Amino acid sequence: MRLTAFLDVPGQGNLPPLARLEKYAFSENVFNRQIIARGLNDILRDFSNSEEDFLTVMEIVVRLSEDAEPTVRTDLMEQIPPIAVFLQENRSNFPGVLADYLTPIVVRYLTDPNNQVRKSSQEVLLILLEQDLISQHDIENKVCPILLALSAPDSDDEYKAEAVNIICKLASVLNKGTVERLLLPRFCELCGDGKLFQVRKVCATNFGDICRAVGQEATEKFLIPKFLELCSDNVWGMRKACAECFMAVSYSASPEVRRAQLSPLFIRLISDPCRWVRQAAFQSLGPFISTFANPPRAGLYIGEDGPLSIRPPARGLDSDFTPGSPGTGSCGSTSSACSARPVCTEPDLPTEGTSAGTSNFLCRSSSRGMMGNSVEDSALAGAELTRLSPEASATLKLPERNDLPVNSHPGPGSWTCPESPEDVFNNFLYWRTPLPDISKDLEELLLSEAGPREEGCSRPEPVQNSCVARSEIQKVLDSLQEHVMDDPDVQAQVQVLSAALRAAQLDSVNEPAHKPTEGLNEVSVSDPSPASDNQMALSASSSQKELSVARILQSTDVIPQPLLDQYVSMTDPARAQTVDTDIAKHCAYSLPGVALTLGRRNWHCLKDTYETLASDVQWKVRRTLAFSIHELAAILGDQLTAADLVPIFNGFLKDLDEVRIGILKHLYDFLKLLHEDKRREYLYQLQEFVVTDNSRNWRFRYELAEQLILILELYNPHDVYDYLMHIALKLCADKVSEVRWISFKLVVAILQKFYSHSESALGLAFVHELIVRFRHCAKWVGRQAFAFICQAVVSEECIPADQFVEHLLPSLLSLVSDPVPNVRVLLARALRQTLLEKAYLRNAGNPHLEVIEETVLALQSDPDPDVSFFATLQPKRRSTADSRVLEERN
Repeated sequence: MRLTAFLDVPGQGNLPPLARLEKYAFSENVFNRQIIARGLNDILRDFSNSEEDFLTVMEIVVRLSEDAEPTVRTDLMEQIPPIAVFLQENRSNFPGVLADYLTPIVVRYLTDPNNQVRKSSQEVLLILLEQDLISQHDIENKVCPILLALSAPDSDDEYKAEAVNIICKLASVLNKGTVERLLLPRFCELCGDGKLFQVRKVCATNFGDICRAVGQEATEKFLIPKFLELCSDNVWGMRKACAECFMAVSYSASPEVRRAQLSPLFIRLISDPCRWVRQAAFQSLGPFISTFANPPRAGLYIGEDGPLSIRPPARGLDSDFTPGSPGTGSCGSTSSACSARPVCTEPDLPTEGTSAGTSNFLCRSSSRGMMGNSVEDSALAGAELTRLSPEASATLKLPERNDLPVNSHPGPGSWTCPESPEDVFNNFLYWRTPLPDISKDLEELLLSEAGPREEGCSRPEPVQNSCVARSEIQKVLDSLQEHVMDDPDVQAQVQVLSAALRAAQLDSVNEPAHKPTEGLNEVSVSDPSPASDNQMALSASSSQKELSVARILQSTDVIPQPLLDQYVSMTDPARAQTVDTDIAKHCAYSLPGVALTLGRRNWHCLKDTYETLASDVQWKVRRTLAFSIHELAAILGDQLTAADLVPIFNGFLKDLDEVRIGILKHLYDFLKLLHEDKRREYLYQLQEFVVTDNSRNWRFRYELAEQLILILELYNPHDVYDYLMHIALKLCADKVSEVRWISFKLVVAILQKFYSHSESALGLAFVHELIVRFRHCAKWVGRQAFAFICQAVVSEECIPADQFVEHLLPSLLSLVSDPVPNVRVLLARALRQTLLEKAYLRNAGNPHLEVIEETVLALQSDPDPDVSFFATLQPKRRSTADSRVLEERN
């Protein structure tokens, strides 16, 4: 009953409605006032036809908001959100009503002495802010001043804790400038409130939202120092809250601040004496590591709809890792297992000044993998050349004038690059920017490069390159000296650069002061003397050294090593005893993000950890991995996936249903990343998904049918016919109707696959199988399925119309005499709503039109009312109620 009906009760005399409303609103009976407060939304809608009456009601509302009874004020406050929505919808009729009448009530109630009224006003204010029902002007001039007054140092402690919570929520709806000007100073002040730890706790909990609202510059200038203080708070709950929001804070900081300040701080939280703090820190460890990620360098990006997608391959070195490379290490699951620091993607190195000898050596060194340390690479360069056999040395000839490109004459034992990636796949060539064409006169190229250099330095090119390399290393060393004592990662970089500098200085001592260009360009084939070998080794070593130096100067560690050590230690059983029994699950949950951060070239640092998690005794850990294995496959690429993920994927196939559902839900996403040969190996195994531990788990089979619809595109028609077709037919006979209906769509998709690839013979064979299995099925559900499949075939136009009327239509029309009404209902629906709507069958000269119309007439006179109804129903008249009738019959 609407409130206006309540106001029309007998005994009111001749009072008009507004007078009666005012009488009840200010009655001495609290119950009457509560009734008015609870029905304000209906009252305002009833009086909205007259602006004058409407404003009179609003005046009554304002007076009612001053009621002395807290329950009346609370009931009134609960009506504010729907009233605000109504006013927003009719703002053209009542402009300014919300700002002039309701917003002041909400703001005033924030200081109400009754706790329940205050709580209600806070909830209503947040609702109005989330729905954008309060203008920015009112927020700045009405809401913010009262919040700042409530959160002042001399304010009541209870009010202060409530105000800071609203301030944190308010930051997300205001623009950046307003938050910095009005709220940020007070928030920083409250973070250091030493009187009330509840205030600091609220600040710590919402710290990430404030950082996101003010941006990077204000975060680093004002908020990071406060965050450091909160992470060292004496109250463990404060430190736990900081650990929980660490990822959000890290996202708002620059890479330098993230590495230099936040990383050491997070290590302290992981080692906190309080178990609850350590537990929260380990749960946030993986997400925090993911903030170091740079997906574009790995050729990946996060799509708008969420899933990880693959870009065209980037031309950096981050993706050049191949399984089985001798240069790849294996990191264990303990904190000290990964000794080699992961490095990030190096930017493309300039190729214009790279000598032919360097190009040859790069092709050779790429077969070893580019995972080794840069200094080790430069040191091993000369060693590899000096170990070269005389026969191989004789075949090495650096190009001179009028020579063809390096890859034009591959020979036995040579270091020349393969002619094309199709001949011999080479990761370095695949990911690297193509080398420039050097088939033109090499002498002119050298002269053009050496011209400007002679003015500044008269030394030969190798000596000058060495000079430049040493000076560049020294510059970087000088810039890092001031940070050596603060950051262990900087110390490690200094050690690497110092070793490179010593190697450069040692090479420069052995370099001759003057060396003819011809001596650098050719090594005698007839006289592989030690002197020639030394010259060759020295030249190639210098070139490789320059490359190594460039890689060092242009790269840095992806993440600090202590963070990675702590992450891989999460699989240690001792952690489950001292930190959290679910720590392995948290590790598994965040592993794709950590792998994306490290990049595929550093997958070896996580490989052992992943294998340990995949064999964990807790099925929920394995389930977590199963749900994300397709994302990890996209990150690692097809080669690493085939080598390291496929065996684990095969193990999950034989696991519990709780684990198998994880790989089943993303089966298509995983299979499409595999090579075609590897993908075909799973054709026979797909039928294993039909069998489940519990036959009642019909959603498992439903998911299988949905995935098979997608998987069809991955296989050729013959594979579909030999393997997937039989699975589809088995699912079509499932006991659960939901599984059968989705399987019918799978059948239609298979037919479409056959005919779209011009495999009409396979299509006709499948049609014959459908007729045998379903049209002549002893169970009525099979015959009903046949009618639905025929309707879907026509609707999707997946087979030619002439073949449909020749092979399927006669069997479909024969269902008119089926004894089960449910079958005839589907037949009537298929004929009336689908077949007769097709232009091919509507042609007057079509010989099949008369037969179809006769069948429809027979169905219209069917004794079953539902059959006659659907046989008579016009397609445009079909409604939701009609669909409900059909579903009930099925």
